[in-house]
Amino acid sequence: MTNSLRDSKRGEVCAHFCAQIMKTWKKVAYSFGSLGAAVPYQAVQTYIIFFYADVMKLPIELVGYTMILYGIWNAINDPLFGYLSDRTRTRWGRRIPYIAGGLIPLVLVFIFLWIPPLGAADGNYIPLFIYFTIMMFLFDGLFTLVVLNWTALFPEMFTGLKDRSIVSMWRQLFGNVGLIIGIALAPMIYGKLGWQSMAIIFGILTAISLGISLLGSKEADPLEYEEPLDVLPALKYTLQNKSFMTYVIPYMLIQFTFVMIMAMVPFQAKYVLHIAEEQSTLILGVAFLTVFIALLPWTKYIIKAGPKQAASRAIALFAVALIPFGLARSFTTGIIGGALVGAGLAGLLLLFDTLLIADVIDEDQLHTGQRREGMYFGANALFIRLAISVQALVMSQVLKAGGYDPNLPSQPASIVTGIRSLMSVIPIIALVAAFLVFRMYPLDGDKLVTMKKELESAAKTP
Repeated sequence: MTNSLRDSKRGEVCAHFCAQIMKTWKKVAYSFGSLGAAVPYQAVQTYIIFFYADVMKLPIELVGYTMILYGIWNAINDPLFGYLSDRTRTRWGRRIPYIAGGLIPLVLVFIFLWIPPLGAADGNYIPLFIYFTIMMFLFDGLFTLVVLNWTALFPEMFTGLKDRSIVSMWRQLFGNVGLIIGIALAPMIYGKLGWQSMAIIFGILTAISLGISLLGSKEADPLEYEEPLDVLPALKYTLQNKSFMTYVIPYMLIQFTFVMIMAMVPFQAKYVLHIAEEQSTLILGVAFLTVFIALLPWTKYIIKAGPKQAASRAIALFAVALIPFGLARSFTTGIIGGALVGAGLAGLLLLFDTLLIADVIDEDQLHTGQRREGMYFGANALFIRLAISVQALVMSQVLKAGGYDPNLPSQPASIVTGIRSLMSVIPIIALVAAFLVFRMYPLDGDKLVTMKKELESAAKTP
């Protein structure tokens, strides 16, 4: 072989290697946004009720009313922002401008949410209630604007099951770091530095993470976008899609369960287990460490068995794990329960966060001829946020009925019973319902394979 041929071969190998490195780097950079999406969201969902009810002394029923109003606002903003995103046309794309423009306002609102200038002076709770409600509205609106568009890039950028599974794994790895920071480490941080310092630290992490994700984000040429459906037909097609509804209802119930458990953790730690913030961090840390360990095995199993079978088994495992976790009576049993919860949670995060809905969007493209990620992720967020509002309502009413009083050093026995039911019985019922509904999810086996082939054929047709 001549020197020129050797040089040519080396050049080809080097070019291929560099291309693979760049491709992997962009996947990792995009996926890093999961950390920035998880930290503020999980901190709010897990600790905001505890902060305003137990720390700021806002009556629990008023906290519940704010979360109900927040749910109504979500019913409007999620599909609306998704629809607007699908219709946006700029030289920079239809998703990226919203991410870049909304990121800093999102961070600032998140910080101010934890620094209320108004307290419950002389028993007047109304100013604090109004402030809490307004800041929750602003936070959720900006979070939807940024994260919905970041998430909507996923099915457009990655089209095959293998790529989607790998990127989903990366997303969940970074997202799990966000979960550890936003949930597990939060008690240690606010316990030592205060709530305001925690908010500033988390806000900076959010800005850095989502900023880096923009470097790995890419959209199609704006000229390739097809004219989207009008809002009413778009919403009609979305809500009449059997695949979507049999995916989103179980996901809503799973989110109800997850948010309920996380929101109850600080109450359980303080009033049931009677442990310090550092020990609460350890219990949650074990849960999310198990998620880390279980992500790769779940990824391999999903590729082998298919998304539907894997999702069904993840739901069942998560439900079983809630028995020891929700009924824990000591720090040790809390640790064991946390590890079991993490094993099931890993599969649910991989599947319901991205993989299943990406298949739903692919199927919709075959029926409508449109790529409507924004509308689907908006409608998906609508159901999820409704679940969060229902969770807050159930939680606040159970605690109120049990006689919860944040001014008492210890709570009555009825509150201990209520906390246990909110962390075990009620979530398990929700997961059983999720499992039964998901059995009707149609995108599985031969149907899923045929759909993928039709989509590939349509992509090759000029």
